[in-house]
Amino acid sequence: MNTHEHYIKRALQLAKNGLGNTYPNPTVGCVIVADNKIIGEGYTSPAGQNHAEVNAISAVKDVSLLKTATIYVTLEPCSHFGKTPPCADLIIKHQIPNVVIGTLDTHDKVCGRGVQKLMEAGCNVTVGVLEEECKESNKRFFTFQEKKRPYIILKWAESADGFMSPEKKETRTPVWITNTLSRQIVHKWRTEEHAILVGTTTVLADNPKLNSRDWNGNNPVRIVIDSQLKTPQQSHVLDDSQKTIFIVDTATQVPNSEFKNTFFEEIDFSNAIAPQIMSVLHKHQIQSIIIEGGSKTLQTFIDSNLWDEARVFKGDAVFSSGTKSPIINKSFFYSEEKIVQNTLTLYINSNNA
Repeated sequence: MNTHEHYIKRALQLAKNGLGNTYPNPTVGCVIVADNKIIGEGYTSPAGQNHAEVNAISAVKDVSLLKTATIYVTLEPCSHFGKTPPCADLIIKHQIPNVVIGTLDTHDKVCGRGVQKLMEAGCNVTVGVLEEECKESNKRFFTFQEKKRPYIILKWAESADGFMSPEKKETRTPVWITNTLSRQIVHKWRTEEHAILVGTTTVLADNPKLNSRDWNGNNPVRIVIDSQLKTPQQSHVLDDSQKTIFIVDTATQVPNSEFKNTFFEEIDFSNAIAPQIMSVLHKHQIQSIIIEGGSKTLQTFIDSNLWDEARVFKGDAVFSSGTKSPIINKSFFYSEEKIVQNTLTLYINSNNA
């Protein structure tokens, strides 16, 4: 591993600290080095606040060192005014002579302009260090920019004999297939992704809260597919406690309400719904989504080839009958790990890579 790769790898570690907190911005890591020593580090703050480069430069105690330093950043510095000034301008202002960039930013307002501005100011710019790792770090951002849809993660739990739920339930609460640690991992995932989606059947059967109560972090935006608005008024998803988007049919009358965080978006349920839902989420600037719905909802996205990852837990319970799990092509298998008595299998959709 050469010097540039060493410091970009450190910047990638820093970038992970912003995951789930920066939407709709990408999560970026930055390291500043002078005389072979790190003199400043930073990662992206929540949207509207400092970018990684600003935080790293602010962490430098002796700013005179910047004039001989190298700044390492996982994503091309921005070159336009948004909620904050351009990071390229800040680098130029401090006369940092060397800039090493993991990957270019495909956002139409950046896309090489940051590099051009830096080079025109006399900076030595290197691009493409650990490029694939840097793209993977911001796969949500890149998917949103390039495919005009969120990065899609399917998630479900199934019994040892392949059922998502038993045939009969006594109460309107979830039936737990996985152990406590597995459920905590799922709540951690919720803090990392922008939104979570379920269908009507899940809402009616389980009355889910769809929040991250078992892990410290942001709650995801809740998406509910409910063509005829069958969700009972006292359901958790109608408590207006976090942003919630209901996907309803164009023929369904949307209620006039005093909701502040609950929105109703219409699509045509007589046509393929998955692409229409993705268009709605792109309009709301949703960069990533966990689909935790029932078997029918999950299969809809699998059959539409609108998914990027599938995370499947298998517990040791045996139901014998009930709701069968979705069918996914085993050729997409990527990895498997044990979580106490549960098994977590990861599938990667190579068709959408």
